[in-house]
Amino acid sequence: MLLKLESSGICHTDLHVRDGAQFPDGAPRPLTLGHEGIGVVVEQGEGARTPPGTRLGAPYLHDTCGDCRACLTGRESYCATHLAHGYNVQGTFAEYVIVKERYAVALPSSLDSLVSAPHMCAGVTAYGGVEKAGLAPGKNAVVIGCGGLGQYGIQLAKLTGANVIAIDTSSEKLEEARRLGADQCLLADKSAADSVVAMGGADAVINFAPSNRIWDMVPGMLNNFSTFVSVAMVAQPVPLVLEWLTFKDVTITGSSVGTRQQMRDFLRLADIHKIAVDIEAVPLAKANDAMNRLARGQVKGRFVVDFSRAP
Repeated sequence: MLLKLESSGICHTDLHVRDGAQFPDGAPRPLTLGHEGIGVVVEQGEGARTPPGTRLGAPYLHDTCGDCRACLTGRESYCATHLAHGYNVQGTFAEYVIVKERYAVALPSSLDSLVSAPHMCAGVTAYGGVEKAGLAPGKNAVVIGCGGLGQYGIQLAKLTGANVIAIDTSSEKLEEARRLGADQCLLADKSAADSVVAMGGADAVINFAPSNRIWDMVPGMLNNFSTFVSVAMVAQPVPLVLEWLTFKDVTITGSSVGTRQQMRDFLRLADIHKIAVDIEAVPLAKANDAMNRLARGQVKGRFVVDFSRAP
């Protein structure tokens, strides 16, 4: 189907692809970035049933094989041959985008297009990370990195009943974390691990910060039988002492972008509980400038391209 776009979120992955750090083999050149689109159906392809005028989301996943172990066991985002908007196929930094009907996302009518654009990747990705952390009432959940992804993570972690401890290098982002419901807020310094231990230690740590420097404080705060979930894309290695892992019985895992079912579950939560992050709207002509600012950490939450704005 062809969507006429109303909005498109700007993700850190867009920055990685633009700058060549993750440019995929076989991707079209030139490649249109973007994978957090919201738009309206204007044309149907053969077999499509969604009527024109329907508002849909164009998420990261464009298509998967549907037949591998990952697809058949509900983990389609790990399909080895999946196609992604703005990565393997043309994305949403454009007035129009082509989507596969079965991977396009139905949106509750009450969700605003600008606010909902980051839901298509950041929101559902945070949802998957929080789900893997196994949170429950009474547990201590540490959220590292309070940008757009972390802001989603804080709100979702609070819904589990866990005590949420937010950590970031920015006082401004910690203020936003507190506004979104974080129970305690800590600056990411040498004393952070000791402070978490004084609060009872971490039963789960979910990392949304794109830096391996966070690992310096992580082992010292994790409780026995706790879980560390890596959500941010961090290419640099971290030191891991296997003896520590044996004694602590810690689970270390990662979480990629969510599945279609996770997207449906997350959008329902977002609608009911008004989950949203701070957004800054920009015209399409300023998308590159926004990514430059993103690289410098100069955004409180998420940038969103507003196609109704003049250049």
